[in-house]
Formats: sequence, C-alpha cells, structure tokens
Amino acid sequence: MVFNSLHFLLFFIVTTIAFFLLPHKYRWMFLLAISCYFYMAFKPIYILILAFTIVIDYFAGIYLEKTSDPSTKKKLLIASIIANVGCLAVFKYFNFINENITDLLGTLLIQNPIPMLDILLPIGLSFHTFQAMSYTFEVYFGRQKAEKHFGIYALYVMYYPQLVAGPIERPQNILHQLTQKVNFDYDRITQALKLILWGMFVKVVIADRLSLYVDKVFDSPHMHSGISSLIATIFFTFQIYCDFSGYSLIAIGCAKVLGVDLMTNFRRPYVSISIREFWSRWHISLSTWFRDYLYIPLGGNRVGFYRNMLNVFFVFMISGLWHGANWTFIVWGSLHGIYLIVEILTAKINFKWPLPVFTKWIFNFALVAFTWIFFRAHHLAEAKQILINIFTWKKGGLYIGNAASFGYSFLLIAFLLIADYNTEKWNNKFSLIYHANKTVRWIGYVTLIIILLLIGVFNGGQFIYFQF
Repeated sequence: MVFNSLHFLLFFIVTTIAFFLLPHKYRWMFLLAISCYFYMAFKPIYILILAFTIVIDYFAGIYLEKTSDPSTKKKLLIASIIANVGCLAVFKYFNFINENITDLLGTLLIQNPIPMLDILLPIGLSFHTFQAMSYTFEVYFGRQKAEKHFGIYALYVMYYPQLVAGPIERPQNILHQLTQKVNFDYDRITQALKLILWGMFVKVVIADRLSLYVDKVFDSPHMHSGISSLIATIFFTFQIYCDFSGYSLIAIGCAKVLGVDLMTNFRRPYVSISIREFWSRWHISLSTWFRDYLYIPLGGNRVGFYRNMLNVFFVFMISGLWHGANWTFIVWGSLHGIYLIVEILTAKINFKWPLPVFTKWIFNFALVAFTWIFFRAHHLAEAKQILINIFTWKKGGLYIGNAASFGYSFLLIAFLLIADYNTEKWNNKFSLIYHANKTVRWIGYVTLIIILLLIGVFNGGQFIYFQF
C-alpha cells in the first residue's frame, strides 16, 4: 500500500477515525493490527521476517538488561546483529555477492556451483532492520530500558507511518509516545495535514512529473544527447529529493495525527554549500544512525588522522551499499566519502575557497548531482554512457517528450527552490499554507489541491526508497 493511492486514503481515514473512537487501552493493539495489514498489503508472507527479528530482538533486549556480565551482553548483541543482518544478507545481498563470485571465478574458467536465489527483496527491509538494531544497541549501551511489553515493542518496529521508508527512529524518541494517551487536538491535526498535503504535492506533482523525463533518458542513454542527459541528471537530483522527502513528510504527518512526533528527516539539503552541510540535512535519520553505530564505534575522530579518513570513507561506502546491492550505489557512497575527505583536508591546511556563497552553492550542487548519476543508473555501463554524453557533449537534438510536462518540470523546480529558500531564510513568512491570515491559508490549501489534481501524476508508482 503506497501513500499516493486511493487505497491508502481510505485506510488513513478509517484508521484515524477508529483510533480516536477506541478507548486508550486498546489503541496499541489496533495500531499493531493495522500496521500488520499495511505491510501485508505489499506481500503478506514477508511479515514472517519481521516477526522473526521482532522476537529475537525483544528477548535480546530483556536479557541484555538483566545480565551484568560483559561477555554475555556482547554475545546477546552479536546474536541480535546476526539475526538482523542475516536477513539483509540473504534477501538483499546474497545474489549480488554470488553474482560477483561467479564473475570472478569465470575469469579463472571455474564454474560457480552456488545457484542464485529466486526471491524478491521485502519492501523496506533495510529501514525496519536498522530501527530494530538501534533498539538493541541502545539497550546494550545502557541508554534505553528494555521494553517489557512485547506488543509495544512489536509496534515500535511495525508502526505503519515509518515502517517501510523511515524515518529510522531511536527507541528513546518513539517508545514512550506509543503508550501515551492522545486526545483529539485540532491544531496538531491541522499541522499534520499540512505536512501530508505538502508531502503529497512534492511527490505526485514534482517527483513523479520529473520521473517521466528522467526514465526515458536513463533507461536508454545511448539514444540521447549531452544536453538531454544533463537535464535528466538535474531533474533526477530534484526527483529523488521530492520523492523521499515527500514520503517522510507524509509519514511524519500521519504519525502526528495519531499523536506521535517523528524526527525530521530532511532540512532543505539543496541550500547546502558543502558536502558536510548536505549530509546534516539529507536523510538525517540514516546519517545519524551510521554516525552513532558505525563511525563512532570505529573510533570516529578520536583516532589518528589517516585512520579517521579511512573511517569516513568506509562509513560512506557502507552507506552506499545499504542503499542497494549494486556497484552503482557503492560508487555513489564512495564519492561522497571522497568529497568529505577533501573538505576535511582543505580545512586542515586552512585552505579557504575564495568564492562567493552563490558559487559555492552551485559547485556543491554540481558535486551532489554528479553522484546521483550512479544512484539512478541500473548498472555502471549505463552511468558511464550518461557521463560520456555529458562530458563529451554528445551531439543530437534536445529530447523534450511532452512539451507541457517538460515546461512544468522547470517551473516546479523553481517553485520548490523558492519554497525551500523561503522556509530556510524567512521561516515560511511568505508560505500560503503557513500564513497568519486564515483566508490566505485556505487559498493556499485549495491552490495546492487544485494543482495536485490537475497536473499530478497518479500512475507514478511506489516511492523510490521502498526498494531499500
């Protein structure tokens, strides 16, 4: 069940009404049941994977809190990690690893006897796996009490708004919210509905509109010119942002309606003037997860300089692999690691770019857009062709496709940049849907809904990050 569907609209309305009609003591059971239904709408059998890891991590948390023996605690943590990462390894990475082994053995004229697995990747597996792991990590480090109520812990993992694409929450933020009594609050719900409306707008109107052009060029790059490839790259840079931030806003809004505050996942990343700043604004729940549970345990910046640089590169490379079992994602993550290392090195030698802020913004945007080529490409050969098209400025006509859609795309990108700049610099002072005047706000609501209905792309399919 995807957020941009009639099925979800009906689900959301019925769920919200039922939630507020039910007595408080039954609400957790209801939320768990409808969260299971939400997930099973994709592929019912895969809920058994979640059930398996939920049981393992629940008991791991209980025994981690009970035992004081460091050796036993470490064994319990390792068992939890193996259970969670093991599921990822089988469903997400087995075929990728096996395919590369086959290629390697093939160069030695040796046949790989291990067959490929004929399985589909469970939707959102990386997200709810990381959320479950954050719980056992926090209990292990003594920063979180073990949740004794099995149903509440299961709801922590299964909570439908952020189940399949985050934000990846920490237990300290969300567990206590799942048991607090929630009353109907008009102001909270109107704020939540604004988030949902804006999230739906940027997904259906902007992201899915841009995808019409991007898909045509990236799916057959050898047929397109340099200018078309460049435009497709820029369009995808905004498509991925609107697609994922749109999901996050809808998820945060749906949770807020039910009285739960999820963490902010995006803070206008394309206003950044450095890669470090970009990663403080992009997919915040994931970047902070890797910081706290991988970068810092590796020694972070407490180790020697060269070891620290290796840590930075390794974390970004693993972050790329987290996104997908493909060399394209590894290259994407590695490039960001290299970018950040260069920034650290220039700061260490006190080298300052003598450039105006606008030029720094353009340069940083270009660096980020370059990496998105690898993220969007299905394989390295496709990415290579896009790069050849752009950097050799391959001749040919400009692909336009549908002229109206092509024109809308540029206007929508400009609108998005203005909206983000308004939020960043003036705290939504000029935003219609956050305006102090009620009449102006309602004009904003109606305008967004009309635009959404008129030029929204309602066959855009599921959100990009569902595949991770």
